[in-house]
Amino acid sequence: MRPMRPFIRRKEKTGSPVSYDPETKKPILRCSICTGEQVAGFKNLNTGKFEEVMLIKNENDLTEFMNRYGISEISKEY
Repeated sequence: MRPMRPFIRRKEKTGSPVSYDPETKKPILRCSICTGEQVAGFKNLNTGKFEEVMLIKNENDLTEFMNRYGISEISKEY
């Protein structure tokens, strides 16, 4: 008989909210042309690296993202 392994729990993500500096980051809505999936986040203007913040499932999610970071307009990237 094999010894029982203890139940292993995943750690909860407790990351702090992303800091948004309009001087160095641009809000982007990344959209997949194949699946239609949309992810909101910020693109670093210096490095071009995209930092995901949240999955956008509907218009309410997009509004929440924009209100949270004080964004009035967001561009789409495919």
